[in-house]
Amino acid sequence: MAKHPDLTLTEAATQLGLALRAHGLMLAMAESCTGGMVAEAITSIPGSSSWFDRCFVTYSNAAKVDMLGVYSQTLEQFGAVSEQTAAEMATGALKNSAAQIAGSITGIAGPDGGSPEKPVGTVCFAWTGNNLPVSTSTQHFDGDRNSIRQQAAIFMMASLIERINTKNT
Repeated sequence: MAKHPDLTLTEAATQLGLALRAHGLMLAMAESCTGGMVAEAITSIPGSSSWFDRCFVTYSNAAKVDMLGVYSQTLEQFGAVSEQTAAEMATGALKNSAAQIAGSITGIAGPDGGSPEKPVGTVCFAWTGNNLPVSTSTQHFDGDRNSIRQQAAIFMMASLIERINTKNT
């Protein structure tokens, strides 16, 4: 899947809204390292309340557990930045919303916090829907903190568009 550097946040949110509306779907998000950047881009689009239900900004591990039902064991075994945690975040966002499709983002935006196994720029994503199994991906983005966060938000929205347009949700 391409990283979609050609899209802006607003363009990605606009295209996502068109896809969600065309399929009669409502979206929920769970964001960690992007801190609500996807939700902010989406809610800047007039009429987004017809296709965007809510966003959980779960920056801390405790918030992931409390708000989304991420298992403490998952966090301990795999870490907050893992496809396993991203999968549980997306599942929790879907379960705790009126949405039919959900996405999640968790990663290391830097400049600190990286390790040899998970360097700065490592971001894990997950997507799920009422009629879809959870799918996950790990991407590595370059740049400063803001650039990594923007690339992750655009990647999430572009990936949601692809899934909406190619799957029966």
